[in-house]
Amino acid sequence: MSVSVLIDNELKDRIESLSSETGKPSSYHIEQAIRQYLEDREDYLKGLAILQRKEPSISLDELKKYLELGD
Repeated sequence: MSVSVLIDNELKDRIESLSSETGKPSSYHIEQAIRQYLEDREDYLKGLAILQRKEPSISLDELKKYLELGD
């Protein structure tokens, strides 16, 4: 699929610089950035849905104590 987006010059320069440093095309880095954003957003929405259900939960510190992991 082909998509066109408008980005500001600063972002364009950063992508081009990254492409030069890595030897990978700009499209690779743009796709990776979109992929990471979508994964983060989906995780956020899943977490939000869980919080809205108000199910019982414990803190990370409580979990560590329960599993006897310490700090």
